[in-house]
Amino acid sequence: MAADEAQVSYEDLALLEDEFEEVDSEIMRKQYELTKPLYTKRATAITKIPSFWALVLEQAPPEIDQFIQPSDSRIFAESLLNLTVTRPELDAGGADASPRSLKIRFEFKENEDFEDTVLEKEFWYRRAKDGWVGLVSEPVKVHWKKGKDLTEGLGDAAIKLWEARKKGGDMLKKEGKEYDEVKKLVEHLQGGASTSFFTWFGWVSGRRWVSAEESAAAQKEYREKIERRKKGEKVEEPEEDEENEEEKFAANDDSDVEVHEAGEELAIGIAEEVWPNAIKFFTQAQEIEEMSDLEFEDDDEEDDDDEAEGEPVDIRALVQDKGKTRKRMSDGPGPSKKAKKAS
Repeated sequence: MAADEAQVSYEDLALLEDEFEEVDSEIMRKQYELTKPLYTKRATAITKIPSFWALVLEQAPPEIDQFIQPSDSRIFAESLLNLTVTRPELDAGGADASPRSLKIRFEFKENEDFEDTVLEKEFWYRRAKDGWVGLVSEPVKVHWKKGKDLTEGLGDAAIKLWEARKKGGDMLKKEGKEYDEVKKLVEHLQGGASTSFFTWFGWVSGRRWVSAEESAAAQKEYREKIERRKKGEKVEEPEEDEENEEEKFAANDDSDVEVHEAGEELAIGIAEEVWPNAIKFFTQAQEIEEMSDLEFEDDDEEDDDDEAEGEPVDIRALVQDKGKTRKRMSDGPGPSKKAKKAS
């Protein structure tokens, strides 16, 4: 490099990264507004398609599908009426509205599993005082009917811990019967038990809870740093050694009582994969069903050859006996998910 060639500083790179973030956020804002009428049009169209969302979830990408157990899939197939994703901060307006905050709404018909006809979970995109950014959420109670709780009590325990922490004014309190109960149940699930999709409604954060007040203060400081960098000022960042990093991690780690291992990733996956690509996933489900029907027809022809003089063979009944059938849309609530392979 020539001696007189300008060096690229950390400040230049940090500012460039901030500018990319701003552009990305602006794209999300514009896309949300432009696609609103299309989603409204889609919502009207799919009301005429039984089990639309159950079939969509049946074809969800692996990062989402891995958290939907066969028992969850049965509830979706039998009871799920609608799924909606919105960006509540954008809908409310405001200069600091984040396009990354989400609200995910599931609508169910009356069913044998829980009392709720609507389960709605909101996620806020927030910044912590130490610079961490991500989604946080309040736990949502599912009113399970007796003996039907797929979370094995974990969802209710998460609610009790949340309420106890909120009452005590310490959202990271790591003691007390509520904390111990959630920790015990989480350890049980980590020991090999299947985690129901519905534990996700009790999820709070992949790190720790960040309040709106803390986020607002941290965001203000962050914006001030950006403005200083734009003016060419050097912004000093605190130096931290490995020991301080470990202490900071321990102070902010709430994973012992986090009821869902990937709550943020699942929320983003639903919002950015399932929601915008629902028609594609529905079409894939139909194509798979048609392929299955062709296989059934081939089996029918073979059986006809073998029993030319006999009674007609009920292929659907045979397939059902083999556990291979896949319900048609016209047959009712839609398919149940096949049992997952052991990991």
